[in-house]
Amino acid sequence: MDDLLPQDCVARILSFTSPRDACRVSLVCTLVGAAAKTDDLWVKFLPSDYLEVLSRLVDSPLDFKSKKELYLWLCSPNPIDNGNKMFWLDKSTSKRCYMLSARELSITWGNDHLYWSWKPFIQSRFAEVAELITTWWLEIIAKISTRMLSPKTTYTAHLILNFANRAYGLDALPSEVSIEVGNRQVMRGTILLRRPEDGKKQPSERIFMGEEERVPRERGDGWLEIELGEFFNDGLDDREDVRMSVKEVKGVQLKGGLIVEGIELRPWKEE
Repeated sequence: MDDLLPQDCVARILSFTSPRDACRVSLVCTLVGAAAKTDDLWVKFLPSDYLEVLSRLVDSPLDFKSKKELYLWLCSPNPIDNGNKMFWLDKSTSKRCYMLSARELSITWGNDHLYWSWKPFIQSRFAEVAELITTWWLEIIAKISTRMLSPKTTYTAHLILNFANRAYGLDALPSEVSIEVGNRQVMRGTILLRRPEDGKKQPSERIFMGEEERVPRERGDGWLEIELGEFFNDGLDDREDVRMSVKEVKGVQLKGGLIVEGIELRPWKEE
């Protein structure tokens, strides 16, 4: 094979695969192994605007010896935009991932200290999180431009949350969730805001409007997450916004103790 293709040609071929596949085939032979390390290959896996992404980082990256080293560094969450968002790349596909902090969300009465409090949280990646004191009207909205996301990619949106010991009234009724892309509603459903119970199905996991409600699950980083839904970013119109919402405004019961870290968007993966 060494006599058939030059290294830059092999790197070009590998650029049509994925980062995971490029690493796997690097063991085939010396030529492929060398091509799989070149900057010409790994710059293809970096975002096309990676220099802009680097300029938005809170902590400027160190000097990297190679584009592969930079790629692997960006596969870990890094704070951007004054620390209000986290950005990283999915390691196996190079797709963009984001987490919008609670400060990036529109929370009804979020700045009224009678209803919500803002505080540091030892397990959070952000400077502060939002904790619901008490209210009967719960509404949380997040927006992100499709330009910031990877094109031709199906994303899932997840609310990252926790519960204070005093939490109450949050699962008396299901919370409604919806996702809109531009002026198109692409998904709506319901979730239940309650603590997971060691994998045991609870009576409150009832069937509502013909669908089983989603409940939070543990993440392994001290937080819980609950899937809000999925959407496809076709990448055709980078002026559109994705709008994600969680609300429970039909009941009149008071609720409190919900702790919100943010909303995470990542490429859909089969469980």
